[in-house]
Amino acid sequence: MTINEKIQKLREEMQREHLAAYIFTSTDPHNGEYVPEHWKSREWISGFDGSAGTAVVTMTSAALWTDSRYFLAAEEQLRGTEFQLMKLKMPETPTIPQWIHSQLTMNNEQLTEVAIDGSTNSAAFVEELIEELRKEGGLTLRTNYDPLRFIWLDRPPIPTNPVELHPLKYAGEDTTSKLRRIRESLRQQHADGMLVSALDDIAWTLNLRGSDVHCNPVFVAYLLISTTKTTLYVNSSKLSLEVKAYLADCGVEIDDYDKVQQGLKDYFEYNILLDPNETSYTLMKAVRREIVRASSPIPTMKIVKNDTEIEGFRRAMVKDGVALVKFLKWLKGEAPSLPPPDGGGVRRLSELSIAEKLTAFRAEQPDFQGISFDTISAYEQHGAIVHYEPTPDTDIPVENRGFLLLDSGAQYRDGTTDITRTIALGPLTDEQRHVYTLVLRGHIALSRAIFPDKTAGTQLDALARQFMWRDGMNYLHGTGHGVGQFLCVHEGPHQIRMEWKPTPFVEGMLVTDEPGLYLAGRFGVRIENILLTVAAKETEFGRFLQFEPLTLCPIDTTPIVREEMSPEEIAWLNDYHQHVFETLSPHLNADEQAWLREATKAF
Repeated sequence: MTINEKIQKLREEMQREHLAAYIFTSTDPHNGEYVPEHWKSREWISGFDGSAGTAVVTMTSAALWTDSRYFLAAEEQLRGTEFQLMKLKMPETPTIPQWIHSQLTMNNEQLTEVAIDGSTNSAAFVEELIEELRKEGGLTLRTNYDPLRFIWLDRPPIPTNPVELHPLKYAGEDTTSKLRRIRESLRQQHADGMLVSALDDIAWTLNLRGSDVHCNPVFVAYLLISTTKTTLYVNSSKLSLEVKAYLADCGVEIDDYDKVQQGLKDYFEYNILLDPNETSYTLMKAVRREIVRASSPIPTMKIVKNDTEIEGFRRAMVKDGVALVKFLKWLKGEAPSLPPPDGGGVRRLSELSIAEKLTAFRAEQPDFQGISFDTISAYEQHGAIVHYEPTPDTDIPVENRGFLLLDSGAQYRDGTTDITRTIALGPLTDEQRHVYTLVLRGHIALSRAIFPDKTAGTQLDALARQFMWRDGMNYLHGTGHGVGQFLCVHEGPHQIRMEWKPTPFVEGMLVTDEPGLYLAGRFGVRIENILLTVAAKETEFGRFLQFEPLTLCPIDTTPIVREEMSPEEIAWLNDYHQHVFETLSPHLNADEQAWLREATKAF
C-alpha cells in the first residue's frame, strides 16, 4: 500500500470507532531509544523513518512533528503524501492538541474523541496529553485501541531471538545480590515491589543479554519484583534450558510476556513502585494496589560500574583501539590518492564505504558482537548535521581535503564503546583549524577536570564550552552521557549538558566527553572519549574526583592551531598519546606500531 492508501484504510477504522484523530508516536511498550520493527507504527503510517517524530491523522488531514535533525529528510520522505511537516521548536508550529482542535474546528467536525495506543506510551506522557487535549475544546483521549491490528497485515512479529547468559566474569555481581540491593532500595522508598519495563534494566538485573533491538543486546520482557517473588514475563521460546535453569536457581519465575497486565492485576502486596516515565499508561491503569510514583532505583545502580565491569571496559577499549588504529592507518594511507576537489580521477571511497570498512576492522576483534549504534560517517557539509548517518541515497564521495567526522562504537562481550574522531583528509581552511582547536581545548578541559564528590554533570558542562563561548559559538546537544557494559550505548540518568541534570557523579561512573561545533552547509567537528570517574584527592574541603580517559585512539594533531593551545593542554595531549601508544603497541605488528608511533609523537 502507498502512504495515502494506508491513511484511507486508517480512516475507515476511525470512522467505525467514531474517532476524530489518531496519534502515532515513536515509542514502544518499554520506552526504549531503539524500537523493534513490530512497534514502528509511526514509520509505517507516514513513511518517515527518523528516530524521533509523531504522526497525527484526522478524517481530513495528516501531519508529522519532528525536530531539526530531520527537517530535510522528513520533507523528502513525506513528499507526495497527505502528511504536512510540522517543525518542532519553530514559533509558528502548533502543538499536537492545538493542531487537532484547529482541524476539527475548520472542518466543522462533531467528533471529539482522539485515540492513542496506551500500551506503547508512558503514563507520564499520556496523562499530560489528556490534560492538553481537555484544554483544547474539551477533547478526550481513548487509550485502548490500536487500529494497525486490522490494517497492518504484514506487521513484523515481536522479536523472538534467543536470550543468553552474561557470565559473572563480565558482570561482576550475581543476580541474587542485585535483587537484594533493589529490594533494599524499595524498602527505603516504602515500596513493596516494582515493575521493571526498561529492557536494559532487566538485562542488567538478571545478567542476561539478547538481540531483539537494533544495536542493543537486550530482549523484550517485563520483570515484576515483590518482597518474596520475582517474575520474568517473556516469550519462553527465547529461553534455552540452560537459561531457564539459571533463572530457577536465582529464584526467578517465568510467565508469558502477554500476561504482565494480568500479573499486575493479581499483584498481592500493599503497594508497588511504578516509574511513570518508564511504565506504559495501560499497565499503570491495570494496577489495583497503591502506586508509588517514583523513579526506578535500578539505573542509579547500573551506572556505577564494579571492578570487574571496569576491567572489562579496559579490555574492550584495547580491542577497539587496535581496530581503530588499523582503520586510521588504512584511511590515512588512502587519503593522498583520493580524488582532488576538481573532480578528477576515480572516486573510490565514500561515507558509506568508509563506515563499512571500520565495521570490518572491528569485526576482526575477539568478542565483537556488532556495532553499538549506526555509524555517523559525515564528510564536510554532512558533518554539520549532528546525527547524520549515510544511506545509499545520501552517500557522497570523500576527497583529499577537508574533514571527515566519524562517530562510531562497538559492542564487545566485556564492554561497549563510543568514540568520535574528526579526521583531516587533506588541506584545511583556517576556519576549520580554528574550530577544531576550540573543540579539542573543550574536550581536554573536561577531561582534566577535578571537582568535588557528587558534583552534577550540569555543573561541569561549561568547562567543555568555555573557549567556543568566548568566540560566540555553541552546540545544542549534550556534552556527555553514560555508557552501558555490553548494554545500551546511551545510559542515564547522569549526563553532562546545559539543561539541569541533578544526578551526582561518584566513583565508578562512566561518561562520554564529546563537545562539538557545527557550521551549517560547511563542516562539523566533534571529538569524543569515554571517561571513568575516579578519586582525585581528599582535603579539608572534602573528597574530590577526576576523570580517566578509557578510550584508546590517537587524536588527529594536523588540524591543531598550536598557538591557540596552552602548555597544559599540550602536555595533556602528549601524555594521552603516550598512554595510547604504550597500551596498544604490544597488540600491533611492526608497520602498525610505526604508524601509531608517528600518530602519537609529541606535539
